[in-house]
Parts: sequence; structure tokens; C-alpha cells
Amino acid sequence: MSNQAKLSGKVALVQGGSRGIGAAIVKRLASEGAAVAFTYVSSQAPAQALADSITAEGGKALAIKADSADADAIRGAVEQTVQTFGRLDILVNNAGVLALGPLAEFSLEDFDRTYAVNVRSVFIASQAAARHMGDGGRIINIGSTNADRMPFEGGAAYAMSKSALVGLVKGLARDLGPRGITINNVQPGPVDTDMNPANGDFADIMLGFMAVKRYGHADEIASFVSYLAGPEAGYITGASLTIDGGFGA
Repeated sequence: MSNQAKLSGKVALVQGGSRGIGAAIVKRLASEGAAVAFTYVSSQAPAQALADSITAEGGKALAIKADSADADAIRGAVEQTVQTFGRLDILVNNAGVLALGPLAEFSLEDFDRTYAVNVRSVFIASQAAARHMGDGGRIINIGSTNADRMPFEGGAAYAMSKSALVGLVKGLARDLGPRGITINNVQPGPVDTDMNPANGDFADIMLGFMAVKRYGHADEIASFVSYLAGPEAGYITGASLTIDGGFGA
């Protein structure tokens, strides 16, 4: 394990950690010494494989099946993390859904699930985690550059959900700051994942909006999360920090 001292002795929980950006975050935090629990909904085999790969390298990991639209499941994941590893220092809210469609055809069901997973779960998990965190606790949300710029049709509900996190962290920064806990958003632009591959249908459109003419890598997002989770970032809170290749420039 490299750079182990940075997060040695810390315990992290990542909502939505089995694939893509979430898995990269789990690996990065574990490589820096944290014990990492993470949730998944349906990807049981990849989730267990990820946990096993971390333990095989001498780390500590725990895969927890929990739907981020289910408040009890979220709270249960927090409690299971604390029961297993004895504490909780870092929460990463990465779970997210993307539903796109014309306004006239966009279903209320899709709207409600977008809100439930992308916004409500962040509040529930942050509330539950904060009960266990002490001074130096870190909460990091994975937002989106679409909070600031939605340059194509059909993305209103998604953009709304990610911009809601901007206000949420400003308010929660006030609630948690006196306790020495920070909370921030990381706002990625297009990142090469299963949900939005660099060779997918949207790639040419996305690249046209960007200053750096490539998709981001999940490891680049994970490195940003790692910095915010670490000891050097204690003076950053209430912020929404963009890592988007100039998508919003």
C-alpha cells in the first residue's frame, strides 16, 4: 500500500462504491491507509471483488448492499460501518442516477428517484454520519459541473439535483464547522465510466464543450476526493470545486 500514512487509522464510507468513480475513490482511500466501507445496489460481484482486492493487499474493506433511495438502508450502512471498524471519519456521497428526457415526457417517477438518490440520500447519510464524526471529520459529495452549466436539452432534473447540493453544503458547513467537520462538493465534468463512456453517443457533443479535449479519468476525481479527505484540506468547507476539463469555462 502506497502513501499509507496519510489516512492511516481513518474509516471511510463511500455511498455508491462498486463501479466507476466510486470504485476509484474506494481504491484511493484504501491505498492511503483508510478502512473503507462502500455501498452498492445491484453490482454484488464487482463489489465483492473490489473488497477482496483491497484485503488481499493488506487493507480493510467492507461491501454493503444498500439502495441510496432507502433512508433506512443508508442509516444501516453508517451503523454497520461503525460497528465493523469502530468509528467513522470520512463520508463520500457518490451514489447518483441520471435520467434524461424531454420535459413533456419526463415522468414524475424519474424526477422523484433523481431527487431521492442525488439529494435526499446526501442529507440522510450526512446527518447519520455526523453523529459519529469528531473533529477532523470529512464529508465529500460527488456533484456535477451540470450544477453550473446544462448546455443541452433534457437534463433539467439532473442539473437541479446537482445544483441543490451547492446550497446544501453551504448550509451544512455552518452546522458542522463548529465541530471541526468539513463538507464540500466535487463537481466532475465528463468522466470515462460505464455511464458516460469516452466513446459513447454523447462523446463528440461533450468534447465540443470542453477546453481540454478529452474525458476525465476516474482516478483524477479520486485524487481530488483524497485531498479533501486528508489533513491538508481542513480549511476548505462549504465549497463546490469543479474538475471538468473546462466544460464550464
